[in-house]
Amino acid sequence: MKNAFDSVTISLTVFLFCIALAGSPWDTASAEETTGIAQKSQKNPPAESEYHTPLAGEPSKPEVFGRTIDILGRNRDNAAALVMGATIFTPPLAEAQFLPFGAFYWKHRWDDTRFRGIFSIMVNEADISETFGKWQLLGHLDNNTVPFAQPEIAGGQTILRTSIIFGTVNGRLGAGLRLPVAPFQADNDLRVQLFYQGGYLYSDRVEDTGPNVFLPPDTLVHGPLLRVRYDGLRRNLMELPHRGVAAGMDVEFARRDSWSDANYGGATFTRDETRDYLKLSGYLIAATGIPGLSERNRLIFSFYGGSAPYDTLDRFSSFRIGGGPLPSETDDLFRQVYPGAMFNQFPASEYLIGSAEYRRELLFFLYFHLRSTFAWVNREIFTTRRLKTLENSGEAFTAAITSGFLWESVLSLEYSYDSSVLRNGKAGSNITIIWAKGF
Repeated sequence: MKNAFDSVTISLTVFLFCIALAGSPWDTASAEETTGIAQKSQKNPPAESEYHTPLAGEPSKPEVFGRTIDILGRNRDNAAALVMGATIFTPPLAEAQFLPFGAFYWKHRWDDTRFRGIFSIMVNEADISETFGKWQLLGHLDNNTVPFAQPEIAGGQTILRTSIIFGTVNGRLGAGLRLPVAPFQADNDLRVQLFYQGGYLYSDRVEDTGPNVFLPPDTLVHGPLLRVRYDGLRRNLMELPHRGVAAGMDVEFARRDSWSDANYGGATFTRDETRDYLKLSGYLIAATGIPGLSERNRLIFSFYGGSAPYDTLDRFSSFRIGGGPLPSETDDLFRQVYPGAMFNQFPASEYLIGSAEYRRELLFFLYFHLRSTFAWVNREIFTTRRLKTLENSGEAFTAAITSGFLWESVLSLEYSYDSSVLRNGKAGSNITIIWAKGF
């Protein structure tokens, strides 16, 4: 726990240092000098040009503290980054006070071949595509093979009898249409993709698994996936949405080859109900300015929703809603986030999540965020025999700072207050710290 508070102290120190720098030009002038400057300004007001936020990938020369910074253009098709962070929960969430996370991100383009991968040892994913004019051949691999017992969370508490080891290894092949769209940057396109996917799902008991828990057999899972992606967002220097719209939709059908009734610690999920499932999900994101205010002020809205029309989801197929950094990279925009949640905390059969954010550009590398998030979740329940789903709703309120940092990195510090969803009707807070170093 000491390391967690040390991290918070360092981040707060950085924030206060930025505020001190912002105030230093005013501190150098006396009161008389300030009055004289103001009087001269009234007589000869300077002609101020309209301010424009530096945008991702573009060369620019912003001024800060009386100095001009020369920012070079860069190729956003090729990028690599190490991301590390941690979340502190108060009061504890599922008996956890401190949760670290990290991953390595790599994206590269060789002419018509594109690769994107996220690697974190036990949870990884990789995509590759080959482009032929407007058409693409597509491949994907992922695994979630955490070798530790994973219990479910109910009422903000870990339910030990639901502890099991489970994991997946998946792949898919497909073809799609890719069309560039305005503003014609590296991540601006319309993609329509059709895959056939197959994977292996396994599960096993552990010492804490309840005596009445029985699991389905290990099995091959396969079926078609239709995916539509539109990204018309223009991003700023910190890769945050600046203006435009993005949207997406997934339609997934799957079958388990070998299956049986299962009891994960609560009600029985029958073979006939859960062997086949259909999942629909989608999102819409919009970023815009505020009439009458400068480009430093932005509004960002996001909406996420998902449903399984025939109520066929179980512990392994349900939607999983969690926390983590807000998505901004084009292939991560589909990921729904509820501030303060643990990763994959909510298994859900249906969900709606909406957020509204005001963002202020304090300096060209320093942004302040205020965000409100509302969630309605029809949660899958694996801890009681009386019901299979339970409706929950609540709000989270977030304040955050995103800043450029040493060694050409990015530092984010976020505080969130959850009214009820995460802890069974009780309020709670969390602090998330994220550091990303680009290469």
